[in-house]
Amino acid sequence: MFRWFENRLNPFPAEEPVEPPKTLLAFCIHYTRGVWPYIAIDAVLIAAIAVAEVWMFGFLGHIVDWLSAQNRETFLQTEKWKLAGMAFVVLFVLPGTVWFHSLLNQQTVMGNYPMRIRWQVHRYLLKQSMTFYQDEFAGRIATKLMQTALAVRECVIKLIDVLNYVIVYFLGMLVIVGSADWRLAVPLAVWLIGYLVLLKYFIPRLGKVGEEQADARSTMTGRVVDSYTNIQTVKLFSHAKREASFAKEGMASFLDTVYRSMRLVTKLYGVLYVLNSLLLFSVAALSIWLWLGEMVTIGAVAVVIGLVLRLWGMSQWIMWEMSALFENIGTVHDGIGSISLPRLVEDKPNAKELEVHKGEIRFDDIRFHYGKQKGVIEGLSLTVKPGEKVGIVGRSGAGKSTLVNLLLRFYDLEGGRILIDGDNIAEVTQDSLRAHIGMVTQDTSLLHRSVSDNILYGRPDAGEEAMVEAARRAEALGFVGALADAKGRKGFDAHVGERGVKLSGGQRQRIAIARVMLKDAPILILDEATSALDSEVEAAIQENLYKLMQGKTVIAIAHRLSTIAAMDRLVVMDQGRVIEEGTHDELVAKGGLYAQLWQRQSGGFLLHDDPGHEPAARMGVDVTEEAAE
Repeated sequence: MFRWFENRLNPFPAEEPVEPPKTLLAFCIHYTRGVWPYIAIDAVLIAAIAVAEVWMFGFLGHIVDWLSAQNRETFLQTEKWKLAGMAFVVLFVLPGTVWFHSLLNQQTVMGNYPMRIRWQVHRYLLKQSMTFYQDEFAGRIATKLMQTALAVRECVIKLIDVLNYVIVYFLGMLVIVGSADWRLAVPLAVWLIGYLVLLKYFIPRLGKVGEEQADARSTMTGRVVDSYTNIQTVKLFSHAKREASFAKEGMASFLDTVYRSMRLVTKLYGVLYVLNSLLLFSVAALSIWLWLGEMVTIGAVAVVIGLVLRLWGMSQWIMWEMSALFENIGTVHDGIGSISLPRLVEDKPNAKELEVHKGEIRFDDIRFHYGKQKGVIEGLSLTVKPGEKVGIVGRSGAGKSTLVNLLLRFYDLEGGRILIDGDNIAEVTQDSLRAHIGMVTQDTSLLHRSVSDNILYGRPDAGEEAMVEAARRAEALGFVGALADAKGRKGFDAHVGERGVKLSGGQRQRIAIARVMLKDAPILILDEATSALDSEVEAAIQENLYKLMQGKTVIAIAHRLSTIAAMDRLVVMDQGRVIEEGTHDELVAKGGLYAQLWQRQSGGFLLHDDPGHEPAARMGVDVTEEAAE
């Protein structure tokens, strides 16, 4: 039975997520699509329960009147069918309705509804631009995703359930009380006006503080997660106290919003209690006065006082629910600010799948400046022939990494085109573009999963044999066999920790290289691919990297010029432009920027005085490492 209700609503809808609206109501409606039928049934059941409960109070009044007026001997004979009907409602109808409402609410809606929101928001954010993630804490984004999903559910459910229940219940109460004597309804009407005034004054203030509280909570969480994510840096610089102070600022800011919220709640609770006390006193006094004048029955007095006592407790529940509602509204508002943002890099409506047959790359008069006034790349044109190995050289900030990021379409161009085999990359899907490009970066980050999961990320459908072969080619088998994690998993099953922190830099690099080897994409990008490796391992893996390059179009960025000196062609960049091209020998002979950089890196290790000697780098010696020491 539970499973049947749980399966009524799909928590993982298949439709592709789109940019959500930026207004509260539209945002909630957007993420409630597919849930409305169940919410409508839920509302009808809540209304039925409210009517039944009010009707029971009215029936209680009749019982009191019957007991005070009728003969004990004939009472059951006279009223047996009414009592039997009431018993049926109390024993079967009302419990059955509540049971069905609980199944629908708890099993169908409460779990699946927020999960649908998380699923859709997560998929939308996964395709957000790199700029989006560079501007936010990862922990802050995750917190907002979780908070907003629950807050949307609470806003919709509380608004429909609470208001529906209260309106039906209160209207029913007025009908029953007014039917005894219209004057008894006057204190209730006055109380309602006072209650609405309280809501009008306090709830928006609670909502504003709630919005600030949600933002402060996500900031606090983001700061704590940032410290944990970079724990090695924290320990290296002995800044545990500094990080504690950094987190304390976030916690203190969050606590300030808690204090302000609780002050409002205390004031609200105190004023409401006074209002309820006045209602009980006035209704009780008026009921007794009317009974003394024989204008109402004992049953009517019992019903009115019973309903007021019920309203006493319910009014506090309503106030808490309404304050929670507006706190959740604040949370949704805060979430909208991070979630309802356009994707800066988006596939065109009719984008096609990229097919790479040759691997030619052409940068055609491209321009890009990260939103700055001065361009990072201005009017750059460059063609990389199919199967050509090109090294990109330049000072820091010359635009080398930006060029690669634009090729991967992490950002959209502001001018010009990038073509792969004649296809404009702006007109193909991002997934198909990146599927044809393998990249090994200097700053290697692994997923907090097993070694095999990380290697198979390059090609998930590859078998275990291919995965092990990729690890062997990347010189990773030696250390993988000795790995073990805290849960006893070993070898390829061992988990590597967040961002791969359980591995050394060289081990992470070799896993990353194995991943790219397994991917076997026709275009290969190397950004200091062997920088984290020691000389012995680098020499061993270099041969396999050269094998990997065979038949591929390669772009290699290197700060150590010795690692790319053997490329087919070197391209020298400066201030976002190509200023030199040629082989290593041609560029050294030319005496331009490349020659200056080479001279600076090789320094005294270039044997100028002895024409019989070749530069150290040409003899396989890593001159940069020696010079650095």
